[in-house]
Amino acid sequence: MDKKFLHKVIDQLVSETTIDYEKERVYTPFSSPLSSYSHVLFLYSRPPYFYSSRQFLSSVAPFPHHCRDVYGLTDEEIFYVWDQFRQILKDKINNGL
Repeated sequence: MDKKFLHKVIDQLVSETTIDYEKERVYTPFSSPLSSYSHVLFLYSRPPYFYSSRQFLSSVAPFPHHCRDVYGLTDEEIFYVWDQFRQILKDKINNGL
């Protein structure tokens, strides 16, 4: 796993994500143009981007599909990127950044 590359992916995902603090919504590069996720759903529930356990990633779930299609990531890399990406956004949302 090339963590230098993965951190570039994470930085790109963060830069393409918009947080609407007033509406409490998160708009990501892997969501459809008309959809968003609530802060609570995005941060604290099981991510809508995976359909089951960490053992299986659905090829049609938005986050894994985006990571595979755009960046060519493996399942292991996708989990790493998700964990890092989610923590960064959690910090931004909780601190109003």
